[in-house]
Amino acid sequence: MTAGKPARRSAEQMLNELKRQLREISDLNAVGDVLSWDQATYMPEGGAGARGRQRAMLNRLAHERAIEPALGGLIDGLTRYAEDLLYDSDEASLIRVARRDFQKKIKIPSDHVERVTSHFSTSYDAWTRARPTNDFATMLPYLERTLDLSREYSSYFVPYNHVADPHIDDADEGMTAASISGLFGELKRQLVPMVRAICEQPGVDDSSLRQTFAKAAQFDFALHVAECLGYDLKRGRLDLTHHPFCSRFSAGDIRITTRVNENDLGDALFSTLHEAGHAMYEQGISTALDGTPLGQGVSAGFHESQSRLWENVVARSRGFWEHFYPRLQQIFPQQLSSVPLATFHRAINKVARTVIRTDADEVTYNLHIMLRFDLENKLLEGELSVKDLPEAWRAAMQADLGIAPSDDRDGCLQDAHWYSGYIGGGFQSYAIGNILSAQFYAAALKAYPDVVHEIARGEFGTLHAWVRDNLCRHGGKFAPNYLVERATGAAMQMSPYLDYLHEKYGALYRLLPGNDQVLKTH
Repeated sequence: MTAGKPARRSAEQMLNELKRQLREISDLNAVGDVLSWDQATYMPEGGAGARGRQRAMLNRLAHERAIEPALGGLIDGLTRYAEDLLYDSDEASLIRVARRDFQKKIKIPSDHVERVTSHFSTSYDAWTRARPTNDFATMLPYLERTLDLSREYSSYFVPYNHVADPHIDDADEGMTAASISGLFGELKRQLVPMVRAICEQPGVDDSSLRQTFAKAAQFDFALHVAECLGYDLKRGRLDLTHHPFCSRFSAGDIRITTRVNENDLGDALFSTLHEAGHAMYEQGISTALDGTPLGQGVSAGFHESQSRLWENVVARSRGFWEHFYPRLQQIFPQQLSSVPLATFHRAINKVARTVIRTDADEVTYNLHIMLRFDLENKLLEGELSVKDLPEAWRAAMQADLGIAPSDDRDGCLQDAHWYSGYIGGGFQSYAIGNILSAQFYAAALKAYPDVVHEIARGEFGTLHAWVRDNLCRHGGKFAPNYLVERATGAAMQMSPYLDYLHEKYGALYRLLPGNDQVLKTH
């Protein structure tokens, strides 16, 4: 036996004990997530106060278990053992990630965890009533408290280069405010000319989507399509909520929610497919990792790459609707029987300036993300006060998108993020996901060029398997940047995403290659 290293039998016993303790922590967190899911779906309004207290207690207990010295001792005792294991092995990865998580969590006091959980629960409940009534004044004290708690969280990780960095690293390990600002600067330079060139053209007719569509039929069709893509209903379900989301309780229970608008056919469909993308990512993680820190998506950006892959790259493609459109016409014959596929396809890919992020098209969407990223950084820095947020929001929308909301409901109240979680690190992941979705799809096409034709036949097994085998199954084993290179052969690149946008929207809007000028015909 090598001096300083535990015997193999002893190391295996320690590893089993580590897994046992981590599973109990995972179970506590899962119970809290069930309560959170219930609050956003079925819980009566009167339960909000108690629910906040219940979730706060569970999160405190889970955090206390996660920072116990005995757990740290187990991890320390296994660190040398892990050096003799293959880096890619489940065991070495578990020890490596558990050590990283422990070192981060011991910096955070348990009372902070309890206070923020209780606050976020009551804040979210208040937001569900304040947004429909356009009542930002009600949310002002909640948001000020959230900002204080967000800065407090960052203070546990000093020194940092930017106050948002601890939040960003939690969501997208390895990224910083500086690196994202650089990425966004280049992305904005590329997108603004394209948006201008498209929006200067006559608007696309999307009236076919704005008719009256029975809610139950929309719900059923969206769920059917999600199941066709690969969402396993034996391990999931679909419910209604204010703001669609995905929740993982275990490898066998991964749920999604949606919303249905009887006057907007695309809302329920694409919201459902977006969340199904998140759920399929979680369902694709190796079950051997369940109950450990490895048994979840590696980052928020990776998660968004999967939702955007299936929602946009696949489900807004022409081939996809060559298969599904006849069925949709059968479900809604009065509304769609006389609408050609080409008209429908252009409608679901309409590019237009809009005040609502979740309604935004692929070309303008990232401008919404950059706006929020900039505002939340200014809030954290103290450059912007909460009371001035509504006006700052309107001014930024006007400057970046050429349109401004008429009220706060469609302005700074529209997203649940700042009213149910920290301010900071909550939005950049969407843009990262958009970029990665195209890079992953390009890699899949390089490996299996027939995927495009399979999609047109309603066959998704090849693409689903590539995503599962190269991305999903690894869960949280590897750092995001490492996994991108492992799956695609290169670090995260913007070029596949820009190529995708130029090819797709250049064809739809007859843009000249490379300069986004409109192709004139005579």
